[in-house]
Amino acid sequence: MILRRPYRDLIRRQLDLFVEEHGAVFEEAREAMRAYNEADRDEAEERYASYDDLLDTGRELLAELRDGFAGTLDEDAAEEYSSAFDRAAAKRFGRLAAGLEDI
Repeated sequence: MILRRPYRDLIRRQLDLFVEEHGAVFEEAREAMRAYNEADRDEAEERYASYDDLLDTGRELLAELRDGFAGTLDEDAAEEYSSAFDRAAAKRFGRLAAGLEDI
């Protein structure tokens, strides 16, 4: 018997909605990384800081989405959901979601 992940479909829909509502964060992060890669040595640190700020913004938005729903669940279910959400976000968004479990 294959065990079903109870929050898989919900999380997929939540992450789809996240992309619809906050897709600009991805584009801005890509642009910031491009600017960092093309920056002169004296500008590189500032450009990377801009990129890192965008990653932080994306993580915070993901954490708000996760925590908003987790707050409607009992403690055990909230922990299970949050772990599943963090794994799915990391798989789908890579660096943007890295460290999400620490927020």
